[in-house]
Amino acid sequence: MPGDSKAGIRQDLIWRLEAAAFSALFAFLRLLGVEGASNLGGWLLRTLGPKTGTHRTVLKNLRIAFPDMAEDQRQRLAIDQWDGTGRTFAELAVMDRLTPEGGRVEVVGMERLHALRDGGKPAVLISGHLANFEVMAAVIMAAGVPCQVTYRAANNPYVDALIRRSRERYGIRLFAPKGDGTRELMEGMKRGDSIALLVDQKYSQGPEVRFFDQPVNASPGAARLALRFGTVMQPLSVVRLPNARFRVTAHEPIAVPDTGDKAGDVLAGIQAANRFVEDRVRERPVDWFWVHKRWPDRVYAALESSRA
Repeated sequence: MPGDSKAGIRQDLIWRLEAAAFSALFAFLRLLGVEGASNLGGWLLRTLGPKTGTHRTVLKNLRIAFPDMAEDQRQRLAIDQWDGTGRTFAELAVMDRLTPEGGRVEVVGMERLHALRDGGKPAVLISGHLANFEVMAAVIMAAGVPCQVTYRAANNPYVDALIRRSRERYGIRLFAPKGDGTRELMEGMKRGDSIALLVDQKYSQGPEVRFFDQPVNASPGAARLALRFGTVMQPLSVVRLPNARFRVTAHEPIAVPDTGDKAGDVLAGIQAANRFVEDRVRERPVDWFWVHKRWPDRVYAALESSRA
């Protein structure tokens, strides 16, 4: 229909203009260098973030996770986490320089990743939205582990292509799954590829586990695939250090129980994965991505009721 055609052309034009602005921003950030880009991103969101409606979500999340924390400490933490979020976004433009080879990323437990590389068996690498979580993908590549890294494709296809190209500079193979992506991920693991998943995203359905002593629906994918292929979940974490530097740690692998009760085993596995993320957040709360709504609506409603 003519109207639909015009709407399609208009949307395409908007997408192209957004992509041009995005490309110009990335070019500017690359000119600033790693620390310059990181500092600008941190300053920008530290200044603007607390003025947005999302700041209320940050404070709610902090009250849910740390109900006994002093209010002034929570307020400081809410502002400090904006600094890290801004840095993470700006650093996307210079990710090819945030690698172990570039000297800005130190790795603890690299031998565990080398064991995966040399073992001939795929694994499920898991983590959460910790510090600049993109850095973990660079470490996986540096370790030589054949791996597919899942991500959520940007709504704008031209921006998405720019993001993919920026990550391809350091060898990342990105995979945007359809639905929960289980079938596509299984095909990759059958070929011998490991997969990397962030397990702390919000899901409206799926097994219910505990996260900071509150219920959350979690994706069963990581535990289900580890059980299906008789392999482990390999947890990774990243900590932000001064001057746009990072420490990535490969922790003790998590074995998913195999008792014959598939649903129960998957539930135990995904609970262990979420407990791993919770432990890392408790260690370094400023490094987590507090701006997203991790818990179901009923948890937020109960929080508001308790403050009434």
